[in-house]
Amino acid sequence: MATNVIMPQMGESVVEGTVGRWLKQEGDPVNEYEPLLEVETDKVTSEVTASAGGTLLKIYIGEGETVPAGTVLAVIGQPDEQVADAAPPAAAEHHAPVSESMAEQVAEQMPQAEPVRAEERTVRDGMPHVTPVVARMAAEHNIDVRQVRGTGRGGRVTKKDILAYLESGAPQTAEADLPPWEQPGSGDLFKPTDDLYKKPAASAEPALPAPADHTHKAPPAPGKSGELVPLSTMRRRIAEHMVRSKLQTAPHVTTVFEADLHRVVQHRTAHKADFAARGVNLTFTAYFAAATAEALRRHPMVNSEWTDEGILLKPEINLGIATALDEGLIVPVVKRADELSLIGLARQINDLAGRARQNALQPDEVQGGTFTITNHGVAGSLFATPIINQPQTGILGVGAIQKRVVVLDDDAIAVRPMVYLTLTFDHRVLDGASADWFMAEVVKLLEGWE
Repeated sequence: MATNVIMPQMGESVVEGTVGRWLKQEGDPVNEYEPLLEVETDKVTSEVTASAGGTLLKIYIGEGETVPAGTVLAVIGQPDEQVADAAPPAAAEHHAPVSESMAEQVAEQMPQAEPVRAEERTVRDGMPHVTPVVARMAAEHNIDVRQVRGTGRGGRVTKKDILAYLESGAPQTAEADLPPWEQPGSGDLFKPTDDLYKKPAASAEPALPAPADHTHKAPPAPGKSGELVPLSTMRRRIAEHMVRSKLQTAPHVTTVFEADLHRVVQHRTAHKADFAARGVNLTFTAYFAAATAEALRRHPMVNSEWTDEGILLKPEINLGIATALDEGLIVPVVKRADELSLIGLARQINDLAGRARQNALQPDEVQGGTFTITNHGVAGSLFATPIINQPQTGILGVGAIQKRVVVLDDDAIAVRPMVYLTLTFDHRVLDGASADWFMAEVVKLLEGWE
């Protein structure tokens, strides 16, 4: 029986998507969980995977076309099956949000195709709906996701569920049963206890290999000299966003501070191996995120948004972590960053940055940020004046960490790992003094790390 390929709901507030590129063509064999096409929104590019194996019989929606969620994009079945030559009119003509009942009607109009019910997790023969990342992991490890208990919304199987299944063969434990260092908000960010860094017993948390450090390299050449390079969806959105922020919305001001990171370097050197044994790559970004989140908690005006009615203080601290891709820049968001321990921040930053480079983020994961950090120093830049990510109030730029000769308070001369930190802020919300107090807090937390 044929199976429909449906335009997924890419996020709670994203009701349509654009077919960016078909990875399979009509007549190609398809394996279950194998990527079929790339779908673009104004935020991210994601892969849509096959929920069944067989042959890609028919493609209804071509590259570059934008259709609502629930639209039938293609059909997978056996080579001798007959399918309709054209997509149903409701899917081809209407560019409005598709209700669950409409999605069912569209599916039922396809000859010999299995109906798809949007409100059910079951897609085919009890196969749960999973994200492209989970599908890829399941395929790589030959896991039947129907055997994995999902702990996500509506019972959805998440990446954490797959990792837990690989480690123990059992469903992931409930949040209350997690060890103390994994509890949300556990531990003091700046005065870690011995328990936070104690190596866990093998039975409590099996060791996982830490992800390798990402190698930053120059992006590939976009084309030949004299050639007009077409604008990608991401590049066009970046350009529009930057012009609107810098020229049309907020008066930008930048202040520059310098921080001595010798305590952070000592802490990272002492604990990097412990983190790696638990599958976490402890990068400097986690320290900057921890210090920034705490400083935002102490200076809530920086974690705000300008409105015509007044300044809206955000109830949550959601840190955007700018991540460079070959085709541009994307900003995945660590939600409630101030409630996470250092290892929790490092784990989430690793995961979001890794999936960003694989085009595997969901739209909801790049929305809702209240403040942004951009680490331009990875390419050697000392300091920069980044543009505010609207509608936020500020963005922190982190330069390259370099050993420099400095004069200490007692007039002694020492060689220390130093970094320039820049804060670009909206002058409608913050004055120079309030912005500098915030930056002084960030520097104090980094230099006083225990």
